[in-house]
Amino acid sequence: MRDARHPERFKGAIMTNRLRTEGTDHLLAAGRAVGARRFVAQSFGAFRFARTGAPVQSEDDPLDPDAPGAPQPGLEAIVYLEQTVTSIAWGEGLALRYGGFYGPGTTISLAPDAQMAAPVRKRRLPIIGDGGGVFSYVHIDDAAAATAAALDHGQVGIYNIVDDEPAPVREWLPVLASALGAKPPRHIPRWLGRLAAGETATAMMTEAKGASNEKAKRELGWQLRYPSWRQGFAQGLG
Repeated sequence: MRDARHPERFKGAIMTNRLRTEGTDHLLAAGRAVGARRFVAQSFGAFRFARTGAPVQSEDDPLDPDAPGAPQPGLEAIVYLEQTVTSIAWGEGLALRYGGFYGPGTTISLAPDAQMAAPVRKRRLPIIGDGGGVFSYVHIDDAAAATAAALDHGQVGIYNIVDDEPAPVREWLPVLASALGAKPPRHIPRWLGRLAAGETATAMMTEAKGASNEKAKRELGWQLRYPSWRQGFAQGLG
C-alpha cells in the first residue's frame, strides 16, 4: 500500500489501527466497569509475516514485525491488542485471529460490488511471482460460530479462527476466480508486482505464512460448516 497512490486506504488503515489500540482500551474499561467476566476481541490471522518456520504456523509461532514489506503500524496495533486483551486482571481475555472472511456481506461474495471479488472478476488481481504466499480463509458463518463458542469455552489466550486448509495464492485464487465466473488470474513476475502493487502486497503474495486451527477446534469445541475454502467458494459465496 502506497500512501500517495491510495490516500483513502491509508486513512482507513490508520483508523483500523486506532480501533485496535484506543478502541480496545475503551472497551476494556467499559467491560471492567460493568463487571464483565469474559472479553473476546477480533484480531487478524488471514496471513502471517514470518521469514522462518513452516508454511502453516500455530499461535505459539512468533510474528515477525520486521519481515520484508510488513506494514509496521498495523502489526504493532495487532500485537498491542492481543497482549492487552490476554493480560487483563479482572477477567478472561481471548483474542481471535480471524482468517480472510468470505460469504454473504463480506468482501468476497457473489454481490456485484464485493470489494475483493470485483477485481478478481476483472482480472485485476494477478498471481505475483510464484504465488507461494499462504493464506487462511474462514466462512463468515464459521467465524460467527467460533465467536459464539469463545464466549463460554477456551482459556485465556490467542486462537486462530481459520479453516482446515491454508493454501498458497497460486491454488486458491484460480478457484475463487472460477467460483465468481471469471477468467483465470494473470501471472506477473515479482519485479512487476513490486512496481504495480508495492512491496507489502508482493510479500503477501509470495512469502506469507498460513495459520493452523487445531487449538481453536480443540479448546473451543468449534466445528466448521465449511472445513475448506474449496467447498466454501463453491457453495458459500451467495
